[in-house]
Amino acid sequence: MGKDLKGKELGAGLRQKPNGMYSARYVDRFGKRQELYDRNLSDLKRKLNTAVYDDAQGNNVVDNSITLTTWFESWMEIHKYKVIRNNTKMHYMQIFEKHIKPTLGRKKLKEITQLNVKSLLKDLDKKGYKYETQNKVRIMLLDIFDKAMIDNYVIKNPCKGIKLVRDEKKDMRVLTREEQTEFFECCKGTFYDNLFVVAISTGLRQGELCALTWDDIDLNKKEITVNKTLLYQKLEGDSGKNFHTNPPKTKTSNRTVPITKQCELALKKQFIQRNNVMAKKSAKPLQGYENLLFVTKFGTPINDQIMIDALKRVLEEINLCRDELEQFEYFSPHCFRHSFATRCFEADVPPKTVQQFLGHATLQMTMDLYTHVLGNQKQEDMQKLENILDAVFASGDSIVEARFVKEKNNENKVIDISKVG
Repeated sequence: MGKDLKGKELGAGLRQKPNGMYSARYVDRFGKRQELYDRNLSDLKRKLNTAVYDDAQGNNVVDNSITLTTWFESWMEIHKYKVIRNNTKMHYMQIFEKHIKPTLGRKKLKEITQLNVKSLLKDLDKKGYKYETQNKVRIMLLDIFDKAMIDNYVIKNPCKGIKLVRDEKKDMRVLTREEQTEFFECCKGTFYDNLFVVAISTGLRQGELCALTWDDIDLNKKEITVNKTLLYQKLEGDSGKNFHTNPPKTKTSNRTVPITKQCELALKKQFIQRNNVMAKKSAKPLQGYENLLFVTKFGTPINDQIMIDALKRVLEEINLCRDELEQFEYFSPHCFRHSFATRCFEADVPPKTVQQFLGHATLQMTMDLYTHVLGNQKQEDMQKLENILDAVFASGDSIVEARFVKEKNNENKVIDISKVG
């Protein structure tokens, strides 16, 4: 029992110091002794009651003073130890140092609010950082605070509930070469693998792809004829959603697309798979759609949702073996079309040819959609030009050197007439 300066009993944990200040001590749920101060005894008791209640309810933290930077170091050292590779570790550190630390690094964990995180993401957007960078920051902070909650450094996660919406015009989802490789490695042997291979090898829209019949495939000419599209929706006069075969999106969508070696193999495999499906008793093809090349396990047409679900299953399989921050971002089937176009530009296929492959109405539409790819291509082309110019200048140096040597040799051969005879 503590006493005040006059010797009056104050109660357990309470006492008055020589300077008149009252103090209250208690041991929190973490086994740490805490001490509160106030010059007013009544106010101090209220503080103590609140602190003890929060402790009992689990509303306090193990350390009020820890900053985000300090916790980030512990998070990397403890929670990511032997979980991530060294190059991934370096990547996380770069993201934190460049995008998070300057704004939130010195703030105490308990002081960081959802408004702070949203403000950080907004600033990144204003600086021109795209969806991928913003989302990487969001996911990293989400995991940092999740682990801080587990270790009782924060009560709640300020990143919880924050969502980013991809601006398709600015942030078109395109598979990187590494992502494309990993996706199709995991997809091998699955029922819709052939469908996805043909999709990324041709750039066909989902409806165009699902409307294909074997009559549209010419293996001798190595080309696919696109002259129809398959829709699954409720049109006027329908009682519900139904499949409909329509002409392609625009006149220029009527086209032929070349067949690559990988695409040809996928088409042949699909021909065999489709015949096997149709030969089973479980096959229930819809009238008028019996000749479709790409069908479900029941021989029925494929709609957008079936493709989306099939994609999701492959991505879930990939993500099972990935760290939380390295999860493969989900994408729609249309991403295959964008990725096909991007690979074309990376291979120096002329924009006009890409336009014809995609069936765009105008070249401008192609140029507008893939400005970012063309921008990257310009940088690569400029590097090629720079290499050529460097080689030209280097050859100039060699020419000068050769002429100098020749001139010196000629000089040594000059005869002094005055010394003759």
